[in-house]
Amino acid sequence: MEYLTDAAGRTPGHILCCECGVPISPNPANICVACLRSKVDISQGIPKQVSISFCKQCQRYFQPPGTWVPCALESRELLALCLKRIKAPLSKVRLVDAGFVWTEPHSKRLKVKLTIQKEVMNGAILQQVFVVDYIVQPQMCGDCHRVEAKDFWKAVVQVRQKTLHKKTFYYLEQLILKYGMHQNTLRIKEIHDGLDFYYSSKQHAQKMVEFLQCTVPCRHKASQRLISQDIHSNTYNYKSTFSVEIVPICKDNVVCLSPKLAQSLGNMNQICVCIRVTSAIHLIDPNTLQVADIDGSTFWSHPFNSLCHPKQLEEFIVMECSIVRDLKRSAGAGMISKKHILGEVWVQKTSEMNTDKQYFCRTHLGHLLNPGDLVLGFDLANCNLNDEHVNKMNSDRVPDVVLIKKNYDRTKRQRRRNWKLKELARDKENMDTDDERQYQDFLEDLEEDEAIRKNVNIYRDSTIPVESDTDDEGAPRISLAEMLEDLHISQDATGEED
Repeated sequence: MEYLTDAAGRTPGHILCCECGVPISPNPANICVACLRSKVDISQGIPKQVSISFCKQCQRYFQPPGTWVPCALESRELLALCLKRIKAPLSKVRLVDAGFVWTEPHSKRLKVKLTIQKEVMNGAILQQVFVVDYIVQPQMCGDCHRVEAKDFWKAVVQVRQKTLHKKTFYYLEQLILKYGMHQNTLRIKEIHDGLDFYYSSKQHAQKMVEFLQCTVPCRHKASQRLISQDIHSNTYNYKSTFSVEIVPICKDNVVCLSPKLAQSLGNMNQICVCIRVTSAIHLIDPNTLQVADIDGSTFWSHPFNSLCHPKQLEEFIVMECSIVRDLKRSAGAGMISKKHILGEVWVQKTSEMNTDKQYFCRTHLGHLLNPGDLVLGFDLANCNLNDEHVNKMNSDRVPDVVLIKKNYDRTKRQRRRNWKLKELARDKENMDTDDERQYQDFLEDLEEDEAIRKNVNIYRDSTIPVESDTDDEGAPRISLAEMLEDLHISQDATGEED
């Protein structure tokens, strides 16, 4: 709509237009709107078609000189971004109103209707409405370009653990997924003894290192390599590398502590079993049920190794089992586990059932074992223990057998498992064929240890029917109350959600 008024807003009697003779209300120019419009175009100089850059990967618009901002369609932020593109021409007129004209979301066009005013001929104010057409041009932003290139990275976090089992890495993977620490990574590469996380900035890599220090016992080193420099502006371009080493101890490992460390932990026996690894190493003494937590700094001050690797686990059958009721504790003893019961058992290897050779030992699994049960353990009496701390121990203090966990039918447990975990999207190279067995071990650990699965997001698997929480063998299972619903939102061709 276009109209003319005088500065005071008065509307006196009609006069004739000096151009076409049409009766009009008096105005400072004494010309009708049509004639004045044909002589003066106040929108002249304002572009009617402007291009605007949009990154499809991250859904952001380009704001000169070098910023990418996220904006929703027909939002105030997007309108402000569009007006800034024609800020200089608009400064010569008065902007009265601005708003979007609806267009199809896939049309690659943004239409903005502008209402402007400007003083013309002898103080007459002319108002004009017109539309500016913004052409949305696809352009990849710098961040997305680096992600697509994959090799363009500024920092890498190399996480390593010198063990034969990946239980700690599987647990760490679930923590990273739960807290979203993988969102800023350009690429995740898996190798035989660890993971590499690539980042576009050093700050993101440092944030990951801090997260690792809070979740697993580890130590780290930082280094950087000069890529380029500008002596005129005194700027340098570095690539940073953070090497993170996780303690080489996994759940179900049998370890031998140094005498000094065992004494500082409340006079524990040197032979202990690792029951879990979280932000610290959790140990239990199978002879006394005494427990202790060792953090990363303590471990590196008094390092120890695993005596046996997982492939040395042997299957035993329980012949006799009795509970130790009254246990005499020495002075200065540490905390006792309330979740375990101390038992004395006679066991026999299933591979030696045709003989009468049996082994006696104490175990922290007294609450689980009954005569006839199968149990996995390490035969320390018949293996070569090449450990500096064990070599210095009195042979009477080294047990013949250390039992680790009760053995259940893996096939039956796997068939009844009605839950699943999510995995990181990563590049795998030179993967071991033993990974599937190790992953199944980790899933069984989640079922058996409530303390570990509290830190893990477990999702309901709708493809497996719901059954009771215990099976015929009494194998531990995860209850439905601990599972999350895995949300999947998809759209069909009509745009409706499934």
